[in-house]
Amino acid sequence: MSQWSQVQQLEIKFLEQVDQFYDDNFPMEIRHLLAQWIESQDWEAAANNEAMAMILLQNLIIQVDEQLDRVSQEKNLLLIHNLKRVRKLLQGKYHGNPMHIAVIISNCLREERRILAAASMPVQGPLEKSLQNSVVSERQRNVEHKVSAIKNSAQMTDQDVKYLEDLQEEFDFRYKTIQSLEQNDKNSALIKQEMLALQAMLNTLDYKRKEVLSKIGRVIHEIDMLMSNMLTEELLDWKRRQQIACIGGPLHGGLDQLQNCFTLLAESLFQVRRQLEKLDELLIRLTYDGDPIPVQRPQLLEKVNFLLYNLFRNSFVVERQPCMPTHPQRPMVLKTLIQFTVKLRLLIKLPELNYQIRVKATIDKNVSTVSNRRFVLCGTHVKAMNMDESANGSLSVEFRHLQPKEMKTSAGSKGNEGPHMVTEELHSISFETQVCLYGLTINLENLSFFNNPPAATLSQLLEVLSWQFSSYVGRGLNSEQLNMLAEKLTGQQVSYNDYQLSWAKFCKEHLPGKSFTFWVWLEAILDLIKKHILPLWIDGYIMGFVSKEKERILLKDKTPGTFLLRFSESNLGGITFTWVDQLENGDVTFHSVEPYNKGRLSALPFADILRDYKVIMADNVPENPLKYLYPDIPKDKAFGKHYSCQPNEVSKPSDGGGKGYVPSVFIPVSKILNDSTEPHSPSDLLPMSPSVYAVLREHLSPTAIETAAGINETSEMKT
Repeated sequence: MSQWSQVQQLEIKFLEQVDQFYDDNFPMEIRHLLAQWIESQDWEAAANNEAMAMILLQNLIIQVDEQLDRVSQEKNLLLIHNLKRVRKLLQGKYHGNPMHIAVIISNCLREERRILAAASMPVQGPLEKSLQNSVVSERQRNVEHKVSAIKNSAQMTDQDVKYLEDLQEEFDFRYKTIQSLEQNDKNSALIKQEMLALQAMLNTLDYKRKEVLSKIGRVIHEIDMLMSNMLTEELLDWKRRQQIACIGGPLHGGLDQLQNCFTLLAESLFQVRRQLEKLDELLIRLTYDGDPIPVQRPQLLEKVNFLLYNLFRNSFVVERQPCMPTHPQRPMVLKTLIQFTVKLRLLIKLPELNYQIRVKATIDKNVSTVSNRRFVLCGTHVKAMNMDESANGSLSVEFRHLQPKEMKTSAGSKGNEGPHMVTEELHSISFETQVCLYGLTINLENLSFFNNPPAATLSQLLEVLSWQFSSYVGRGLNSEQLNMLAEKLTGQQVSYNDYQLSWAKFCKEHLPGKSFTFWVWLEAILDLIKKHILPLWIDGYIMGFVSKEKERILLKDKTPGTFLLRFSESNLGGITFTWVDQLENGDVTFHSVEPYNKGRLSALPFADILRDYKVIMADNVPENPLKYLYPDIPKDKAFGKHYSCQPNEVSKPSDGGGKGYVPSVFIPVSKILNDSTEPHSPSDLLPMSPSVYAVLREHLSPTAIETAAGINETSEMKT
C-alpha cells in the first residue's frame, strides 16, 4: 500500500493536519494523481543537487502532461483546468529554482510519515497533549468571534459618523440661510421659530458627537483588550507550536487564522482613524462651547496610533525558521560557510503594503560581545516584502542565500578555519523593518540557555526523541522502545514524570563503559536507518531498542529459528539479529551475529542478508537459521517485498555467443564452533570480484578482511 493510500485512511483529525501543509506551492491534486511516482523518487537528495532537481522537475511536468492527456479524453473540465494551472505553476515558479520544489515535496512526504507514525501511536506525550488542549481551541474560536464583532462595531460607527455628517450639513445650510436674511426679517416670528429649531438641531449634534466618540472609544477599548490578552496568547501559542515542530513535533497550522485576525483588527483601526479624521473635518466647520471633539479626539487618535504600532510590531513573525537545505530536518542549526533559508511574514494583509516594507537581516552585535566570536551574514540580506512569493497572497519575504561567516579575531585565535557550528546565532538573527513611519527591530537572543541548558523531565525528552524518529525516518518509537532508552539514560527503571535529566547526561557524558555519549549513539542509529534500512523501519519490523536481557526473555519460549532485529549497544550505527535455537538435550541457546554497520550494508542490502544468511555447523552443512521474525511472522512474508531480487534471478551466463562466466552472488556466512566458549566468527560475503574487494577494502580494515578470509577458507560457498 502506498504512503498516500495510508494517509487517506486516517481519521479526520489527522487528515486536517495533512491538509495544512498542502497549498498552491504543491497542490494536493498532484500528490493524489501521481502518488506512486512521487513516492518512488528521491526528493531529499534532489533538494541538495540542482542538476538532479532539474531532472525531477522536468519529469514531474511530463507526468502532469500525461495526466492532462488522460483527463482530456475523459472530458473532466474541472480537472483539466486545475492541471493546466499546476503545469503553469511548475514551469513558471520553479524553473529557475528546481531545488525549491524538491524541498517542498520532501517536506510534505516527511510530514505524512510523521503523521502516519503519530496515528499508529496510541499514547500521546505531555507536550503533544498540551498542543491539543480543548481550552486553546475554545480560545481560538473566541478570538475569531470577538474580532468579527469588533469589525461589525467599527462599520456601524461608520454609519453613525455619516449620519452626523449629514445632520451637520443640514444645520450648516439652515444656519447660513438665516444669516443671509436682512435684519428686519430676522425679527419675524417664523425666523424665531427656525432659530429654536436650529438650537434643537445643535443639541442633537452635540449628543450625536458625544455618542460617536463614545462608540469609537468602546471599539478602541475592545481592540486593546483583545490584543493585550487573547490575541497575544494565541500568537505565543503559535510560536510554541513552531518551536515544537522544529524539533520534530507535530506540524500545527493556525498562522492563516492569525493573519485573518490581525488583518481585520488593522482594518478596524484604520477605519477608526478615518472616523476620527472625519470628526476633525466636522470640527473645523462647526464648533461650540462644550464641544466634545477637541477634548476627546486627540487622546483617541493617540491610542489608535499606539495600537497600530503594536499590532504591526507583533504581526512580524518568522514563518519558517532558518534552515540549511542540506539538513531540512534540522532547522535552526546553522554552520558557517553553509547557505540557509528563512522566511518572514507580516500577518497584516493589506494590498497597499505590497513592496512597501523592506527587511534587513543582520547578526546582533551584542551576541559577538557575549560569545567572543564575531559573525557576519553574506548574501542578499535586504529584500522587500511582497504578496507574489506566497501561495495564499500573504505579505512575506524569503531569504534563500544567506550564509553566516565568522570574522577573524585577534592574534592567537584560529579565526575562520573551516566550518564551525553556529549555536550562538540560533536566536540572534535580527530583522529590521521599516513601514511608513514605523520602525521595527526584532532581537531574539538567549545565550544563557545554550551556555547552561536546564534539566528536562524524562517524559518530555522521550517524547521529543520519538518525534525525531517520526520526522527523520518516518516512524516514531513505541512505549517499549522508549522504556529501553529511558533505562539506558538513567541506568534504572524510573518514573518518567519525576526524573530530571541534565544536558550533560544526554549529550556530554559518555555512556558507562563506552567511548561515546548517548546522543552520538542515537544519532548514528538515525543515520543508519535513514541510509540503509529505512523501508524495514517504516514497516515496523525492526524492534531496534531492546536490551540483550529483554531479548532473551522474548525469544526463549519461541519456535527455534525465531529472530529479532536490534541495534547494537556497543557499536555506533550497528544492527544485529539474534535467533533462538534448541540443542539436542532440549536446552535453549541464543546466537547473535556480529553487528552490520553502514560499510557492510553499502555492499549488500539488509533484507538480502536476512534472506541469504547461512550458518555452518560442525557437519559443514550450511543452512539459514532465520525462520520467523518475532513473534511468529514468516521471514519471507515480512521482508519479501524488500528483497532486491530472487536468488535464481541474480545473474546468468552471458547471452549472444560471448564468453560466459560462472555466475556468483554474495552470501553472508557464519561458522559456529562446537566449543561455545570461543567467539562467533564474523560473517563475510563470498566469493568476490576485484571490484567488490576494492569496495569492501574501502570500508573495512585490512585486519578484518584477513580475519574474515581466513575463517571462510573452510566455509567458502559459490552459487
